[in-house]
Amino acid sequence: MEAVFPLAYLGPVSYYAAMLSSEKVLLEQYEHYLKQTYRTRCKIATSNGILDLTVPVEKPYNKCAMKDIRIAYKENWQHIHWGALESAYRSSPFFDYYRDDFEPFYTRQIDFLLDFDLGLHEVVASLIGKLPKVELTQEYIPDYQTGALDFRSAFSPKELSSYKGKTYYQVFDQKFGFQNDLSIVDLLFNMGPESILVLRP
Repeated sequence: MEAVFPLAYLGPVSYYAAMLSSEKVLLEQYEHYLKQTYRTRCKIATSNGILDLTVPVEKPYNKCAMKDIRIAYKENWQHIHWGALESAYRSSPFFDYYRDDFEPFYTRQIDFLLDFDLGLHEVVASLIGKLPKVELTQEYIPDYQTGALDFRSAFSPKELSSYKGKTYYQVFDQKFGFQNDLSIVDLLFNMGPESILVLRP
């Protein structure tokens, strides 16, 4: 079945599990940009608990299409994000295997949020394997009445996730217990090639 998803910054495990269950995936580029969503935010597990990493964007963004949102570089957020990822996952089994895939996104400037999110998605998809190929939407359709599944409002970092996926090894599970529905990099850095087994129903 066809499904439409929002773009996401290293989206949560539930996002990729839903994507894996879809036959065709459309990524929405024409919706109005929404603040405080996974479009600019991801959650990782650190030694101090869960940490939100947020990509800053240029204003004004009211009623601006997602495809036109520019990333702000007034502050060195890339250094902060990569430092947090490295600190959180350097002792994980697969961080060193995958760091060269992700680090370039934190050392070069990418103008548009769409290109940043899409580029990271392509890396994630190549590492997971088996994910359906994605296409960008060609227009904004408020209601998908053609039988397509609409996931554009299904994932929110502001709400407790109801996703009940499989548990897996996490670096800090002895300290905090299993932490549900974190960023897909938490799964990749901890489980590597076996990530696909966790994502499958």
